[in-house]
Amino acid sequence: MQSEQSAPTATAGLERVFNVENTSYYYGSNMAVRGVNLEIPGKKITAFIGPSGCGKSTVLRCFNRLNDLIPSAHIKGRITYHGVDLYSKAVDPTELRRRIGMVFQKPNPFPKSIYDNIAFGARINGYQGDMDELVEQSLRGSALWDEVKDKLKESGLSLSGGQQQRLCIARAIAIEPEVILMDEPCSALDPISTLKIEELMQQLKENYTIIIVTHNMQQASRVSDKTAFFNAEATEAGGKVGYLVEYDDTQVIFSNPQEEYTRDYVSGRFG
Repeated sequence: MQSEQSAPTATAGLERVFNVENTSYYYGSNMAVRGVNLEIPGKKITAFIGPSGCGKSTVLRCFNRLNDLIPSAHIKGRITYHGVDLYSKAVDPTELRRRIGMVFQKPNPFPKSIYDNIAFGARINGYQGDMDELVEQSLRGSALWDEVKDKLKESGLSLSGGQQQRLCIARAIAIEPEVILMDEPCSALDPISTLKIEELMQQLKENYTIIIVTHNMQQASRVSDKTAFFNAEATEAGGKVGYLVEYDDTQVIFSNPQEEYTRDYVSGRFG
């Protein structure tokens, strides 16, 4: 069995936004991921890679407590956000999700106008500023403004898949988060749209901390600064439990990984 990690030193010298300390994730009595230790640096792109079923998305959703919405889900261990325990009773999950936005695998615009897709979250959060300016800034921030500025009253659902995903990124930006989580944001997109999203991520990391789950190793090597490789092993009960194999600078993971499992995965020998 793979041994649990010691505390990582991969973010030495960088601002630490999240610290995951020996954390395991459960659905009911079934352990989904075990013994994760991670430090996520600020204003960088961190990629989670690994085969299906290794817990990448489970770990991602713990950063904004989306797993709380699953009644049986719980964690053991500790996750801090700027030193604050994310799972403390003093933490309001709704406020947390305002600061830690989420972009999902499949674009999910609201059945509203392009303008109202952006304004919706700001209105709920009591935004008092110039809404027109916020909408424009958010759409510019997602590299979508020039394509939609003359049709803001049209439905967000009328856009192409790639445009819809950038609209969802603009919607996340509009509530002024610090962190943006992306769960396979390009898996449903064509190559040209994927390239636009990747270029956008590079621009966004100047102002946001980004964590992305991706099955596309070329994408991880292109866009991320740090990479965490997860794997899974069979349990005695016949299920699978995920674990973090290796975490380091992306260049190290793809050119000189320390673990044999990592070398096999990034070279395409399995997964």
